[in-house]
Amino acid sequence: MIGGSIGFALGTVVGFSRLAEALFDRSIQMIRAIPFLAMLPLVIVWFGVDEGGKIFLVSLGVMFPIYINTVLGIRQVDPKLLELGRVTGLSNATLIRRIVLPGALPSILAGVRYALAVAWLALVIAETIATSSGIGYLAMDAREFLRTDVIVLTIVVYATIGVASDAVARLLERRLLAWHPNYAAGERR
Repeated sequence: MIGGSIGFALGTVVGFSRLAEALFDRSIQMIRAIPFLAMLPLVIVWFGVDEGGKIFLVSLGVMFPIYINTVLGIRQVDPKLLELGRVTGLSNATLIRRIVLPGALPSILAGVRYALAVAWLALVIAETIATSSGIGYLAMDAREFLRTDVIVLTIVVYATIGVASDAVARLLERRLLAWHPNYAAGERR
């Protein structure tokens, strides 16, 4: 929620404002280019091997897919729809609420699905290397004692949680995009 909210807020500001893009986008893209493993020593120094480091890494990883897809979604709204909204006298707030955000929603939700996969990757990295508890810690501890059954179990647990979270995201897509012809009930992608 933390990384997604920050990514959505920044994506919305940058999506609507070229000035905000000039101020923020380059810095955001620089941070995005840093691999998780490269940041791990700094995260351990800042947060120790506690929940704070895991939350930070997952939030950071989740932020970027939502940010990028929010900017893309806002910028890809059909200009003719915007013009039609202006011609019919919609205020800017109504234009955003009734045209821009619904038009950007498919892209934003695709970012959410991708962000969930990145979140699991970040969590696995954090729990495997920089923690004293969790599923990743259990896998690393099992490695020390050559317990392949426990290692395989942890992989299955991660896969199950990942599939379940993707299913929730797909359900959210179906509910929020029921109005969209490409996402309507019965349509296959």
